[in-house]
Amino acid sequence: MIRDIWTPAVCWSEYDPLKRVVLCPPHHLRIDQVINQVQARFREEGIDTRRAEEQHHALVETLHRFGVDVILLNPDPSYPDQVFTRDIGFTLGPRLFVSKMGEEIRQGEERALTEWLIRSHIPYHLIRSGSIEGGDVMIDQGTVWVGDSGRTSRQAMEELRRELPDMEVISLPFPAKYLHLDCVLNILSPEEALIFPPAFRKEDLERLAARYDLIQVDEEEQFTLGANILSLGNRTLLSLPVNPRVNKAMRRRGLTVIEVDLSEIIKSGGSFRCCTLPLVREAARVKRIPLI
Repeated sequence: MIRDIWTPAVCWSEYDPLKRVVLCPPHHLRIDQVINQVQARFREEGIDTRRAEEQHHALVETLHRFGVDVILLNPDPSYPDQVFTRDIGFTLGPRLFVSKMGEEIRQGEERALTEWLIRSHIPYHLIRSGSIEGGDVMIDQGTVWVGDSGRTSRQAMEELRRELPDMEVISLPFPAKYLHLDCVLNILSPEEALIFPPAFRKEDLERLAARYDLIQVDEEEQFTLGANILSLGNRTLLSLPVNPRVNKAMRRRGLTVIEVDLSEIIKSGGSFRCCTLPLVREAARVKRIPLI
């Protein structure tokens, strides 16, 4: 019998083949306290938990079909937003960081992750300065883009710079109403990115345009989280069927778009990237050895 051996955590991009990822079922997903503009619209309507669970299960099954190893954390009824595992941690190169959450209602979510990491003997670095949430952190080889809108503090950014001296950590300010960086930007490949231009300053748009071919998301599809896709690698990604314009634009560029319905989960303000914390992308595999 043969098994693959992987380093515990390594990601050098948002788009290399995804091999291992952390999710959490939305058993307790609800809107107790409005912490973003999407939740404000759906507070009265609320969330159908059973439907959210069915959609999340379909997401997990889709990941399995693409050969992704899915770790499911145990949901805690104290944390209604625990389904959004991206915010509780992030992998930058060969290092896994555990976040320090900005919103009081989400503080403590990281415990389920750290308990699993300890049981699994996976090393991690706990951020101690200010606050930082993984939805604000993106990596593209030696560059780390970090959203600056309030959820992630500049003290935490400085801690990242100290911990990652060989990487360039670049701040991208944007209005707090957009929640996290991955709600207005997502890197699709070394040459392409999704973006909602009104969220960014002119100089930052120019900086991003100099590096990527920018596919614009309009205001309507930004609200329905058109920028919040998840790359599976090999120019294949998950996107919402409710965003046909951005899906068409990506397909025109030769990307394979797999549409999965998360319409109930997005009522709480997060989509594919928010629901997934990648631990390992393709470059992590080192060898195959026989099981004894």
